[in-house]
Amino acid sequence: MVTATALEAELLDLAGQVPDPELPVLTLSELGVVRAVRVHGADRAEVDLTPTYTGCPAVEAMSLDIERALRAHGMREVTVRTVLSPAWSTDDITPEGRRKLREFGIAPPREQHAAGPVPLALGATRTLTGTHTPDPAPVECPHCGSPDTELLSRFSSTACKALRRCLACREPFDHFKEL
Repeated sequence: MVTATALEAELLDLAGQVPDPELPVLTLSELGVVRAVRVHGADRAEVDLTPTYTGCPAVEAMSLDIERALRAHGMREVTVRTVLSPAWSTDDITPEGRRKLREFGIAPPREQHAAGPVPLALGATRTLTGTHTPDPAPVECPHCGSPDTELLSRFSSTACKALRRCLACREPFDHFKEL
């Protein structure tokens, strides 16, 4: 394993502080998508970026923002590589990122810690969690904390999120889906 230099660690931190273009409340580091930075020579950097899913439309904006941040720090040439392996998982979101999502009104993804593919269960379009089903990990409402929520739509403002509603406070909210 190659140890990062002080400059690579500094550039990794800078790239990680770039806000996510779809969820600007999170940085790319908190989202867990910036994987590595390698410096070549005095002023060339290569950044590994893993999208939340293949075909994510935000990759181009993330790449441009990372390039801009590192060039402002003196890197003449910045290359952002899209790296698909190992695949990104919602378990890569940091605890701070999960806290920020909740405060922003988005239910963070439930932690899975599973290695390998995530099983996908297909079922009814109206899906209740909490006391209405034996689901051991309900999606809690980010507004009132109630576990009694229902799925309204499997897709919300982005493909990474689902639209849910709390049955206690009746507020709708986004849920960052588990991957």
